[in-house]
Amino acid sequence: VQLQACGGGLVQAGGSLRLSCAASGETLRNFQMGWFRQTPGKEREFIAGIGRSGGIYYADSAKGRTTISRDNAKAAAYLQMNNLKSEDTAIYYCGASRAVLSAIRRADAYAYWGQGTLVTVSS
Repeated sequence: VQLQACGGGLVQAGGSLRLSCAASGETLRNFQMGWFRQTPGKEREFIAGIGRSGGIYYADSAKGRTTISRDNAKAAAYLQMNNLKSEDTAIYYCGASRAVLSAIRRADAYAYWGQGTLVTVSS
């Protein structure tokens, strides 16, 4: 499967963004889907994941501000982020995993990644 993420940009603190991840090459139904972010010098950090059957998982830092969703018919996954903070500035990646649901928070469980989309939050 090939993934392409988009929707990043420059936003003021308190603002919102909706990231999209378009998939091609294989049905999205086969995958757990996740969103991660990364800043220079740090490991890729789990933000949110949605399982094949729709189970949803969030990092503590994202709870209450973030909504992950998927639309298998449109071959897409989404990440709605609200009340953005300067510490949310990062490159955001969508990933697709064939691993078991219990691994959804682990970056090493994802074999497929989009190219990343930059989110910059100005304070």
